[in-house]
Amino acid sequence: MEGHLNLTLKIWRQKNASVAGKFETYQVSGISTDMSFLEMIDVLNNRLIEEGDDPVAFDHDCREGICGMCSMYINGRPHGPNRGVTTCQLHMRSFQDGETITVEPWRASAFPVIKDLVVNRSSFDRIIAAGGFVSVNTGNAKDANNIPINKDDADEAFAAAACIGCGACVAACKNASAMLFTSAKVSQLALLPQGQIEAATRAQAMVAQMDEEGFGACSNTGACEAECPKGISIENIARMNREYFSATFSSK
Repeated sequence: MEGHLNLTLKIWRQKNASVAGKFETYQVSGISTDMSFLEMIDVLNNRLIEEGDDPVAFDHDCREGICGMCSMYINGRPHGPNRGVTTCQLHMRSFQDGETITVEPWRASAFPVIKDLVVNRSSFDRIIAAGGFVSVNTGNAKDANNIPINKDDADEAFAAAACIGCGACVAACKNASAMLFTSAKVSQLALLPQGQIEAATRAQAMVAQMDEEGFGACSNTGACEAECPKGISIENIARMNREYFSATFSSK
C-alpha cells in the first residue's frame, strides 16, 4: 500500500571541482513510498526551480539499472541501503517517515566532482581504452557457432560483462581502488578465445592506466563486491592478477 513520507535531506552541494562544497539541508514532504530515489530528487529540484534556486545536479540516464550513471552515496553506502540495486532502482519504501537522509557524490581523487553529486568518471574510459578491446578482422560478422566456447567460461565472461561501470566499487573501497571494475573488464575478454590476441599485454596496460589515474591499491576487504549493484565477484581480481603476472613472466 502506498504511503507518504516527510524527510530531511542533507545533500552535498558543490559548484565545481575548484571550490569547496558543503552540505545543505532540505525538507521534503508527501513523498510517495512508490517513488524511486531519483524521482524524490526530481520533486525537490522542481521545488528549487520554482523558488528560483539552483537544482541539485546528479547523473541519470536509463533509470532501469543498466547505464550506471546514478552514482550517489546514500547514508554511507554506494547506491543506498539495499544490496543489488542502483540508485534509480532504490524506492522510498526503504526509508522511514521523519528520517534524515545524507546524500554525497563518490569520494575518490580519480573521480573529481563536476557539480554537486556529479563526478567525472572518464578515468574508467581511459582504463578500457588502454586494453579493453579485441582485434578482429573487418568484414561480415562470423556465425556465432564458428568459435566453440565452453559454457562455464561463457557464463563467467557474461557475469563479468554485467559490470555497468558505475564506480560503486571505488566508492566502497577505503583505498578508492578500481580493481573490481578493471578486473571485470579484463575477465570478460580473458575468458574468451577472441580475447587471446591481446592477452599478453591487456592486464598490464589496464593496470598501468588504473595506477596512472590515481586509484588506490586493493584493500582485500571485499567491500567492492558487497556494494556492487551487479554482484561482480572478486574472483575477477584474482584472475586479473594471474593474467598480469603471466604476462610479466612471459615477456622476460
